[in-house]
Amino acid sequence: MQSSFEKGVGDSNRTPLCGWAALLRCCLLGAAGLALAACTEGGPPAADGGGAQPPASRSGQFVYERYCFSCHTPGVAGAPKLGDAAAWAPRIAKGREVMLQVTLAGVTPGMPAKGMCFDCTEAELAAAIDYMLPSGQTP
Repeated sequence: MQSSFEKGVGDSNRTPLCGWAALLRCCLLGAAGLALAACTEGGPPAADGGGAQPPASRSGQFVYERYCFSCHTPGVAGAPKLGDAAAWAPRIAKGREVMLQVTLAGVTPGMPAKGMCFDCTEAELAAAIDYMLPSGQTP
């Protein structure tokens, strides 16, 4: 059974995305997410002309569902899938700080810096990492 991610994508045999095609899809989905986020976050400026307040701290689940899901759900370009113990084990072994620094800098060619959540704080990104880790596993 094909996932909705694979339907209509690939050659005539409907092979799943891989390599650059998967990376392109991830980037396009991320750009679409940013465009939608720009339309919905912050709201109009305050009546006193002070402008919108910065967003309150967002949960790891919120950040994952808004920015990380498009690559980490299907495992695009080697992204470890949500809760996949085997894929996360080598990253967990390096420790939380290394995972956060990699998230902040990005991974060439697959993951853009900050996972394209440019207004996320380090704490919000760390919470998203914790959310993606397998249950009971922490670095």
